Amino acid sequence: MLRGKAPAPKVAIVLGSGLGGSIPDLEGRVEVAYTDIPGFPNPTVKGHSGKLLFGTFKRKKGDLPVAVMQGRYHHYEGHHMGAITRPVRVLAALGVETLILTSAVGSMRKTLPPGSVCVLNDHINYLGTNPLHGYHTSEFGDMFPDMGGAYPESLRKLALASCKRLKINAREGVYVAAPGPSYETPAEIRMFQRLGGDVVGMSVVPEVIVAKQCGVKVLGLSWVSNMAAGIIKETLTHHDVLALGQRMAGKLKDLATDLLEKV
Repeated sequence: MLRGKAPAPKVAIVLGSGLGGSIPDLEGRVEVAYTDIPGFPNPTVKGHSGKLLFGTFKRKKGDLPVAVMQGRYHHYEGHHMGAITRPVRVLAALGVETLILTSAVGSMRKTLPPGSVCVLNDHINYLGTNPLHGYHTSEFGDMFPDMGGAYPESLRKLALASCKRLKINAREGVYVAAPGPSYETPAEIRMFQRLGGDVVGMSVVPEVIVAKQCGVKVLGLSWVSNMAAGIIKETLTHHDVLALGQRMAGKLKDLATDLLEKV
């Protein structure tokens, strides 16, 4: 039902918590509610509106068809991994070659304070499950995808260069996926630090695993909404995450726009 709505997208962007205002300017924009797409449940988390957008990004080297997901699904909402990652498979089937994943994270490093962007170079899956468990068909891709190079260096370099141009504090780092919805304990954060983690969140990793299986290149951009538990003595709330996301939306729109000129 999605084919024919707009030109087949080559790049897709998934907008994380509070980032609904980060959509780059697109011509011929078409909106489809998740509830109108078979197999797409409605997100239940505040800050995830549940719309799939299509449009054309006008750039100097030629028009670029783009898809934007306003909101994602999380394992803690009760969705199974197949539902969480179905949008990635749909985007791959539509022709998407590059997937830009944004998300809100807690920082475990003082070099990444709130308002910074962590350009992901690897991840640790602490969810206790994997989206590739269960039924497999060759149409999905390799049953045993190699997760080395899940975050291509070429895209990371583009992102870091864009952040530098836009004066956004950024550095590369390792994303730890925790199950949520409770925030992590100080002891868990100390463990994640020792394992090599830099930021922690409750999404991204299932989407990356499926994208890698589908042969889609991934750029992970995590904006730091707060310092993780135990690093500073402040109570963590989702309200604060959304509030900072709204303040960051303009910067991330500029970053997405700059990146689309170059991918």
